[in-house]
Amino acid sequence: MKLSQIITLLDAKPLNEFDPDIEIMTACGADLLSDVLAAKYDKALLLTGLTNIQVIRTAEISDIKAVVFVRGKKPGNDIISLASQLSIPVMTTSYSMFASCGILYKNGLNPGDSL
Repeated sequence: MKLSQIITLLDAKPLNEFDPDIEIMTACGADLLSDVLAAKYDKALLLTGLTNIQVIRTAEISDIKAVVFVRGKKPGNDIISLASQLSIPVMTTSYSMFASCGILYKNGLNPGDSL
């Protein structure tokens, strides 16, 4: 699934500039970043309610391709700037994590076998 489709499905607002044709193969929803670090993802999207710098660092280490902040949360400019420097697309959606994951799953994004 392309990021452009994810943006449409989640009515997401991009927070930095990125290629909307980036391919996403799986998604994970987590507020416990150690769970993300413990798993292996391939071309994954991270959905989270956390808005701290560790989210972007975790995405970098785990090779997460993009981050969606749920429940309308918007990270600070320092976080958006770091994501931009690392070429990690970030966006926000007003949907909850549960609803976001359900919408993506219903539309064909597989959860993968990470955990």
